[in-house]
Amino acid sequence: MTKKEEEAVILSTRIVLPFSYSVGRTASRFFIELRDNKRIMGTKCPNCGRVLMPPRRYCGKCLTEAGKWVEVGDKGTLVAYTVLYRSSSNLPKKPPFAYGIIKLDGADTNLVHILGEVDLDKIKPGMRVQAVFKDQREGNILDIDHFKPI
Repeated sequence: MTKKEEEAVILSTRIVLPFSYSVGRTASRFFIELRDNKRIMGTKCPNCGRVLMPPRRYCGKCLTEAGKWVEVGDKGTLVAYTVLYRSSSNLPKKPPFAYGIIKLDGADTNLVHILGEVDLDKIKPGMRVQAVFKDQREGNILDIDHFKPI
C-alpha cells in the first residue's frame, strides 16, 4: 500500500436520527401522573424502605423490586447545581440557566432538573425549591417546567 491509500479522511458532520421508543411501565406511570395529575410519584423499596425518585422498578441499593408507588412532595432541597452559559441544540432552554440536583420531600434519591425564577448569582445548596408545572403537559419530565426558590 502506498501512503496515499493508508491516509484516513475525517469528515465533520452532524447526523440527526429522530426515533420513538417505549419508556417502559415504570416511567410511563411516572409521566402520566405528571401530565394528568401534576403529582410527582416515586417507588418504595419494600426491603430497605428507600423512596426512589425518579421512580425505578428495582432498588439500586439492595436490588429488590420496588413495586409500591408513593407520592413525594413537589418541594425539596437543592443539593448541588451548575449554571450553563453555552448554547447547544439539545438544551431545553436558552442559556444562561441552571440545573439543580434536588432531593424532593419524601424521597431518598435525587432528581436533576432546571432551576428557574432565580437569580443565578444567589443560588446555593440547601435552598428550598418548588416544582412549577406547565399549563399544557405532554407526558414527559419537562411537564415540570422548572423548580423555583421558595
